[in-house]
Amino acid sequence: MKTFLQSVAQDLYSKIGNDLSRTAIVFPNKRASLFFNEYLAAQSDRPLWSPAYVNISELFRSLSPLKPGDPIRLVCELYKVFREETHSEEPLDDFYFWGELLISDFDDADKNLVDADKLFSNLQDLKNIMDDYDFLDQEQEEAIQQFFQNFSIDKRTQLKEKFISLWDKLGDIYRHYRKNLSELGIAYEGMMYRHVIEELDTDRLRYDRYVFVGFNVLNKVETRFFQRLQDAGKAMFYWDYDVFYTRLPHEQQPPYVHEAGEFILRNLKLFPNQLPETAFDVLRHPKKIRFISAPTENAQARYLPQWVRTVVKSDTEASKEKENAIVLCNEALLLPVLHSIPPEVENVNITMGFPLAQTPVYSYINALMELQTTGYRKDTGRYIYEAALAVLKHPYTRQLSATAEDLEKQLTKDNRFYPLPSELKKDAFLEQVFTPQNGTAAICRYLTELLREVAVIYRQEKDEEDIFNQLYRESLFKGYTLINRLLSLIENDGMSLHTDTLNRLLTATNIPFHGEPAIGMQVMGVLETRNLDFRNLIMLSLNEGQLPKAGGDSSFIPYNLRKAFGMTTIEHKNSVYAYYFYRLIQRAENITLLYNTASDGLNRGEMSRFMLQFLVESPHDISRQYLEAGQSPQQSLKIEIRKTDEVLQRMYNAYDIRRHPNALFSPSALNTYLDCRLRFYYRYVAGLKAPDEVSAEIDSALFGTIFHRSAELVYQDLTANGKEIRREDLEQLLRNDVRLQAYVDTAFKEEFFHVPAGEQPEYNGTQLIHSKVIASYLRQLLRNDLQYAPFRMEGMEQKVTETLEIETPSGMLPLNIGGTIDRMDSKGDTLRIVDYKTGGTPKTPESIEQLFTPADNRPNYIFQTFLYAAIMCRKQGLKLAPSLLYIHRAASESYSPVIEMGAPRQPKVPVNNFAFYEDEFRERLSALLQEIYNPEEPFTQTEDAKKCEYCDFKRLCKK
Repeated sequence: MKTFLQSVAQDLYSKIGNDLSRTAIVFPNKRASLFFNEYLAAQSDRPLWSPAYVNISELFRSLSPLKPGDPIRLVCELYKVFREETHSEEPLDDFYFWGELLISDFDDADKNLVDADKLFSNLQDLKNIMDDYDFLDQEQEEAIQQFFQNFSIDKRTQLKEKFISLWDKLGDIYRHYRKNLSELGIAYEGMMYRHVIEELDTDRLRYDRYVFVGFNVLNKVETRFFQRLQDAGKAMFYWDYDVFYTRLPHEQQPPYVHEAGEFILRNLKLFPNQLPETAFDVLRHPKKIRFISAPTENAQARYLPQWVRTVVKSDTEASKEKENAIVLCNEALLLPVLHSIPPEVENVNITMGFPLAQTPVYSYINALMELQTTGYRKDTGRYIYEAALAVLKHPYTRQLSATAEDLEKQLTKDNRFYPLPSELKKDAFLEQVFTPQNGTAAICRYLTELLREVAVIYRQEKDEEDIFNQLYRESLFKGYTLINRLLSLIENDGMSLHTDTLNRLLTATNIPFHGEPAIGMQVMGVLETRNLDFRNLIMLSLNEGQLPKAGGDSSFIPYNLRKAFGMTTIEHKNSVYAYYFYRLIQRAENITLLYNTASDGLNRGEMSRFMLQFLVESPHDISRQYLEAGQSPQQSLKIEIRKTDEVLQRMYNAYDIRRHPNALFSPSALNTYLDCRLRFYYRYVAGLKAPDEVSAEIDSALFGTIFHRSAELVYQDLTANGKEIRREDLEQLLRNDVRLQAYVDTAFKEEFFHVPAGEQPEYNGTQLIHSKVIASYLRQLLRNDLQYAPFRMEGMEQKVTETLEIETPSGMLPLNIGGTIDRMDSKGDTLRIVDYKTGGTPKTPESIEQLFTPADNRPNYIFQTFLYAAIMCRKQGLKLAPSLLYIHRAASESYSPVIEMGAPRQPKVPVNNFAFYEDEFRERLSALLQEIYNPEEPFTQTEDAKKCEYCDFKRLCKK
């Protein structure tokens, strides 16, 4: 395969010889010069004088006394002019992004030498000017008539009024803006181009000869520049094309213009090619072409290893790798592609920008900005936990602060939703991080200082060759300079910006990859392929909407006016992309084109129009294939943990009270075993548990805990002078809403906010609602107790235990059973064991057996209460009435919390004396404990899928 640049190098050397020192070779972009230089050097076995290589932008820059303006500075200067001309109070944040749009329009107008006075004149004047169509060709004349046909000046609407009022000012803004920039000695690119062509003196050019290689669509400035140099005898032109889309369509019946060749044909007429047409009939040469449809974007990237193995396997030497290219029409695929390139590809060169938004530097800047804006409450002087956590968890903070990890754990443990800055300043670096900042300038200074600290990490890194290390250094530099640039504009020019604008600027920033372009497989975007040819080519995301890009660029200048004044339109862009597509495939030998068939969001799941067009026009056989993910349905295997000697030993060690006197089997542990044996193993044998986390949400368990503590505080006060609970005390308390709310607030402080008693908690809306609901439940409890009073409070949140001995294969094993009883009260000869319930539905067990039989409707709360009742039967002589007090159902005067038993549709018997059930309960309890220690009974998964819904070990179990 002979590439275009190879042909140019050969022809140029044959015409000029060894001394190219007075020659400048001009390319549309930089990359081509590196490949060209290699081809030129290969033309001679002796040293030769190298030509100068420039791209077109650099050439105009070198010929202009003006310097290219920094994009941020250009927008800010335009904003000043806009404010002066329109007297608008619009903030810079709102103006910034449509200011960029306006500069883009001015740039296009200047590059196409538009008479701005006529374009931006008053629309009525413009209509009058257009009556004299001398300066328009027929197509432009039709376009301007079309505009005024659609845009009636006389019929005004509010939207039209806004457009006209701004349009009438654009001419003044344009002139004033250019004047200001000239005084500053800076320019946007189009202004610089226009200035160069207006002041151009071909006799004073630096080089004797300018060779223009591989251009396509030319704006008016470039066309005039080429003509001036051609007239001066200083220009040579090399155009790259193929007769397939230039001459051959004209020979068809009827003849037509192929959009890929539209601009090349114009250029060939104006500036004849140095190479003969016979060198450009290569698209009809034999090719292997495949169109492949993929079900997703990522599936295309995952296909790369297979493509490398099948298509490129013969080109394994490094010298051939550069003949292979992966072209991304959707540049968001860069990361999946990089991760999919197989190890047999030794060298890769990436000719694309890497998004700053996908680097740790951006995530750190973003976390710090959120910390100082939405993450800090000025009214209370506190940070929000989530914002502080994002900073503390970031790898940069972890590397720069030895105390960050411990601080994060402490905040989680204490449930600190709104920590004070003083709580977070545990070392010098964290003091810098958690110092509140006020205003954008202060935040920019704060960010630059912290990024300087981060730079220390990379200075200490030894592995400088690591590609990611280099990339992150570059991203750090890019982020730092952008923030610094904004800071200088705020401080020196008095500009006012919000952090949202900074964030949007950072998001839009790309970092260049540094590599050796002439080595390795090329990964590039469509624009970077100009002038380059590859033997093996794969294009990804060749969808309609990706190539050509969907929709026209936004502009203030309506389409018909752009067309009338010869500015860039969507047709220009479509023709340019058609040329890029056909030019790229014309010399390739193995061509694989992939597109995504999924229709989601903006993607319609259609192949690009260029693929469809090529399918119709192509002289080659095109193989059509589709990608399909290999289906390997994996059934999750049942998990069964055998009670090996090691497992049993761990169980003995954990619960044998001779080794651990405080160890006990709680009702929760036994309920867990009955619900799911595997969950019991994970939690109580293996010792696994869900990590702590801070949540502003109050789940049902935490809601119950806060209620329990509130009730305990109430009865602590009521029993301060004796255990008797009297009706008058309850009535007095029920009338005191403030006091009741104070109990709830105290419980919230202790169980939820974890703040000192003297500190006022910060409730959010949902927490406040929960607080009021708990207070109402507390009143309901007191009203219920008012019906039962007088009674004697025997204990609250009281821990009870009992030692049992069970028979195991290793002999008798002493175990503790027990837990914490919410409340015990007595009246007459009855002791009630009361368990508060703030949710759920009361259940009625048929028998004691049902409590020990795993099932969906097993009444586990009743099992817990009966266990406590069994323990207390042996500790005192009163009759025991186990009770479940469902607060949210206790409003009726006849409500009794005493548990009832009985079969469905049969009379229910209240359990007023647990002694009748105690023996059977203990017998079954002993059998259950023996089963837990039985080596023949493995730990298995539950059959009831409902038990898995909220299980902490759901992902581990995969049931």
